[in-house]
Amino acid sequence: MTDIVWHQHEIDQAARGRQKNQNPVLLWFTGLSGSGKSTLAGALEHALFEAGFHTYLLDGDNVRHGLCKDLGFSLEDRDENLRRVGEVAKLMVDAGLVVLSAFISPTRAERERVRNLFPEGKFIEVHVSTPLSVCESRDPKGLYAKARKGEIANFTGISSPYENPDSAELTIDTSKGDLATQVQALVDYVSALQVIDGEKMVAGLGI
Repeated sequence: MTDIVWHQHEIDQAARGRQKNQNPVLLWFTGLSGSGKSTLAGALEHALFEAGFHTYLLDGDNVRHGLCKDLGFSLEDRDENLRRVGEVAKLMVDAGLVVLSAFISPTRAERERVRNLFPEGKFIEVHVSTPLSVCESRDPKGLYAKARKGEIANFTGISSPYENPDSAELTIDTSKGDLATQVQALVDYVSALQVIDGEKMVAGLGI
């Protein structure tokens, strides 16, 4: 790998961000299956898109249809899955996008590896902290029921641990409050960080 050198192009991340009138970042939604990660990330992306911002949502299931279709669910394969997603997200942020990702990403080490791909302030960890009992009661894909029967090995929250973030930038429990309030909390947060122009957000939503 010593003969491979990164080529620095004339147009960089900052220029792409200025063109899009936004500060590109990665919002990394982590939490148990059924916690509401994809719903929350999807609702935030919809709000940002409607206001004219440039986004992309990377979803745990969707990437396994292409980018990671060759991977299974062993601990090693799940590690590689997140490594690939992190690298893709890095490229998308470099392209000037506000990137949202929704992955269980159960270990602090996995999430820290992704964080370390980004400069300070470009990785925003959102812990979707919905309790296990609530996630299991939702069970949208029937996965908890299968895990309880021993039909799924290494299932996070049942037969495999989930490590809560030590210092997530934002924590949201989707069993408390409604989706609109939760999305507004995210919008307020990224506006305060100047990821997006809050005035443009308000104008875009017609508020």
